Amino acid sequence: MTYDFDLFVIGAGSGGVRAARFSADYGAKVAVAESRYLGGTCVNVGCVPKKLLVYGSHFSDDFEQAQGFGWSTGHPHFDWATLISNKNREIHRLNDIYRKLLATSGVTLLEGHARLTDAHHVEVNGQIFSAERILIATGGWPMVPDIPGREHAITSNEAFFLQSLPERVLVVGGGYIAVEFAGIFNGLGADTRLLYRGEMFLRGFDHSVRTHLAEELIKNGLQLDFNTDIVKIDKLSDGSLLATLNDGRQLETDSIFYATGRRPMLEHLGLENTFVELNDAGYVAVNEHFETREPSVLAIGDVIGGVQLTPVATAEGTAIARRLFKPELYRPVDYRHIPTAVFSQPSIGTVGLTEEEAVAQGHKVTAYESRFRPMKLTLTESNERTLMKLVVDAHTDRVLGAHMVGPDAGEIIQGLAIALKAGATKRLFDETIGVHPTSAEEFVTLRTAVNHS
Repeated sequence: MTYDFDLFVIGAGSGGVRAARFSADYGAKVAVAESRYLGGTCVNVGCVPKKLLVYGSHFSDDFEQAQGFGWSTGHPHFDWATLISNKNREIHRLNDIYRKLLATSGVTLLEGHARLTDAHHVEVNGQIFSAERILIATGGWPMVPDIPGREHAITSNEAFFLQSLPERVLVVGGGYIAVEFAGIFNGLGADTRLLYRGEMFLRGFDHSVRTHLAEELIKNGLQLDFNTDIVKIDKLSDGSLLATLNDGRQLETDSIFYATGRRPMLEHLGLENTFVELNDAGYVAVNEHFETREPSVLAIGDVIGGVQLTPVATAEGTAIARRLFKPELYRPVDYRHIPTAVFSQPSIGTVGLTEEEAVAQGHKVTAYESRFRPMKLTLTESNERTLMKLVVDAHTDRVLGAHMVGPDAGEIIQGLAIALKAGATKRLFDETIGVHPTSAEEFVTLRTAVNHS
């Protein structure tokens, strides 16, 4: 049978665009349908604009610390509208780049909502297209719990387009998005409080990392409330919000920001017209080749509920393209040793196993830690401290995990991820000469084991 397209991709986010471009480069006839914005969550309402806001929020510390180096900065003034306007301009530039990348690769871009009418046909803007294979890469969407007054809350989708910076903000959640936005609002001068229903935020991260970051955030003036949740939100006559907490307290604020999870974007996709199934958590069920129960329909990225990181989605998109259209280059996605960063203030970089995970997996663990004041801060009044940690298998000497809290943690951890993926031992770390004077050299000078028992 002859099809209009060899591959029809629904969703022009990181994973979908990668799969489309590579497939087209390999000779396939490809279409992409997108109903919102090119680049997906990451480019438009995720990691890119978020990091731009992180940069902006860090200048308050930079201005203060500059005095220790002899600079007189006067009284800097921050303008939210300027930051958002400049951010918007950069995002539009990136949207255009994605559009050009698709066009250069020969991919047909269809701007409209796509719906499967059966296993080989997709409807967009009233027109039906046939495809040998269809790839679902529609990403995720933030969720707000079903509580009274939830309509008064905002999520990351709205935060990037606020008309003004709220004077008071409640951030609800314990994941990296909540922690990052709490740092953004706090750094830009808002009276910020982070509420999390659990004992300690950043579940799944190394315990030393979590506790160290909590201590540093408190130093920075961020208010942390654990074992705390909002049960009701009321809007007051002056436009402010009143949050009623699970312990009976009431907090008045100007904005309530929720980062309590994301759901897959599967509405009105027409999955009921196929044999595609969802797993118990509501994500598209796929096998190791990203195939659904419908042989012609595949899915990648946040909709399958795996590791929800942009580079992972792009790796999955690459794997799809190669397996289908360039099999000699195909290799499965390796989900081990995925490095990640949390752009909190200070930031986190981590790769490999936490100490708790290593112990749970049966390793006899030796942990090495260092906490120190970064050199950049020695001439300032700041008492921020950096944490570096290695988790080592005591029998094989292999480094199982590397973790950092401090400036440029993400930049530093990227190189260590290569070392861990290559199976580096602690001895190799010890025998590597450090770059002096840097914080990064601490990873090759850790000598004294710590005991957390």
